[in-house]
Amino acid sequence: MEKTMNILFVVPYVPNLIRVRPYNLIRSLSRRGHQITLMTLWTDDRDLEDLEQLKSFCKQVLAYPLPRWRSLSNCVLTLPTDRPLQAVYCWSPDFSHAIQEQLVSGNEGEGYDVIHIEHLRGARYGQAIRSRWDGKSPPIVWDSVDSISYLFRQAAGQSQKLFNRMVTRFELPRTEKYEAAVTREFDRVLVTSEKDRDAFCQLGEIVDTEKLRILNNGVDLDYFSVGNFQERAENTLVVSGKLSYHANISMVHFMMEKIMPQVWESIPEVKLWIVGKDPPGDIQAYAKDQRIVVTGTVDDLRPYLQKATLAVAPVTYGAGIQNKVLEAMACATPVVSTPTAVAALELEWGDDVAIAEDQYTFAQTVIDLLQRPERRLNLARRGREYVERKHSWEAIAARLEKIYMDVIVSTNHFPAV
Repeated sequence: MEKTMNILFVVPYVPNLIRVRPYNLIRSLSRRGHQITLMTLWTDDRDLEDLEQLKSFCKQVLAYPLPRWRSLSNCVLTLPTDRPLQAVYCWSPDFSHAIQEQLVSGNEGEGYDVIHIEHLRGARYGQAIRSRWDGKSPPIVWDSVDSISYLFRQAAGQSQKLFNRMVTRFELPRTEKYEAAVTREFDRVLVTSEKDRDAFCQLGEIVDTEKLRILNNGVDLDYFSVGNFQERAENTLVVSGKLSYHANISMVHFMMEKIMPQVWESIPEVKLWIVGKDPPGDIQAYAKDQRIVVTGTVDDLRPYLQKATLAVAPVTYGAGIQNKVLEAMACATPVVSTPTAVAALELEWGDDVAIAEDQYTFAQTVIDLLQRPERRLNLARRGREYVERKHSWEAIAARLEKIYMDVIVSTNHFPAV
């Protein structure tokens, strides 16, 4: 680390153990000695609890309410325009004004070395800073995380829900145009994988590809620790993820409708835990089968990962890095995955993770591993070793430091506010 930096994080939702990327970037940068001011939007009481945790490693946490009516109103008002819904969903004029005031008078007069903006939902706040300061603000790093247009392109054809396909088809051209244009306004743009970088590059000549940087996701290796193999349940699978997210909904339906019938034909007693917040009614209905558990929101994902025989990730479409895979591997839980779920990872297929390219191979791979404990143990060991080598948040925070320093030097920035 070359210097301690004052960093302003603008995140349009409260970082926590589910919104894992901004949470761990902020925490890891703080541990490395940097001063973090977090400005964020909260929507419910659970967010307020998470804010207390964030205060333990941030210099300042400045949180503002985002009422549901505001998000819905934003979406309705933007329909006649060419701006994507994702870009306005978290927009709050009051929050934008507060960010500007913080740049003028905040951080106890020390100024900021760099501004970090999170996600497409936060990009408009970065645009507002650029407009207000006319290029004289601290350098702005926009963490796009994933290419949303790349994700929508897949969802438009593969989502299990007709409504989701219709919405993503409506949003796709607007999102492509917006993502291409917004890269011009920031000094660096971060994505989690090579595929997402390629997706940005394919948006057209308007994209400044020199600004794009890959910053992988990590996993908290202390939190997601290796469980006791003697306590693992027999013939038990776990699939996890935020279940209001259309790609995860499609994943669960694919698992239940295409894969589990084949598994049950060979091993009728196999159980499946479906773990994740906000499952829709059609996923909750699977729990009518006594072999299925649908948890809804859980306070702690680890007991499910550490006790399951296998973790399954039959992802049919998606973008970026699948945290569900990294977290299971960190818990030394053998993973069976489709290629889509691990495309952004530098894994040895078959050694670090079991790969299945279609529903038939997926079911047979699950059956085979349930019957071969030594093979499961080897996958578990190799998976844990992989995330230790490649995906510690400490190493990722060190790479982010270098990106910050590079942009500070290249823009000849000295705190100007």
